[in-house]
Amino acid sequence: MTPTPEPPPAPRFSRIKIRTGALVFCGDEVALVRRDRAGSTHYTPPGGNVEHGEDLRAALARELAEELGLDVGRAEGGDLLWVVDQRVSRPGPTPPPRKLHLIHRLHITPDVRATLAEVELDELPDGGNEVGVIEWVDYRETAGLPLFPPIGPALAALAHPRAVVGDAALPAVTDENYTWV
Repeated sequence: MTPTPEPPPAPRFSRIKIRTGALVFCGDEVALVRRDRAGSTHYTPPGGNVEHGEDLRAALARELAEELGLDVGRAEGGDLLWVVDQRVSRPGPTPPPRKLHLIHRLHITPDVRATLAEVELDELPDGGNEVGVIEWVDYRETAGLPLFPPIGPALAALAHPRAVVGDAALPAVTDENYTWV
């Protein structure tokens, strides 16, 4: 009898981080940050990591102000739409963090949209900046976008931007279903 091989060990994570972000809708369009890198382009909802001791709502407000120039007081909503558990390894010597992505939903008017940023500067460890372009995309066309976390299919499947979602937990992102770009 041949023994059954042991499954590979689960990746070890150095810590758990929380990322808060939002799908900011203006009608049927949603704001996404597009990052063009050598050989690839990817999109993310505006947002970022929650700082140590920071309130989750305050972190969302801070991130949207930093990335879009949005005062959340000028938006409607803010409900938690989805949670994505990121458990992927990545290149490099440092063990990756496990990351929980909290995806909120906000709605703004065209007048508010006209005041928002068109680019976002992400500070790099060397002191430089990576430029992200704020792109407004019809939410129904997001299924095939290289969007991280990979929420495009769920987003495109919404009946309308204010549709009720039954289960906030989207499938986890793991080494089995995601390849780090």
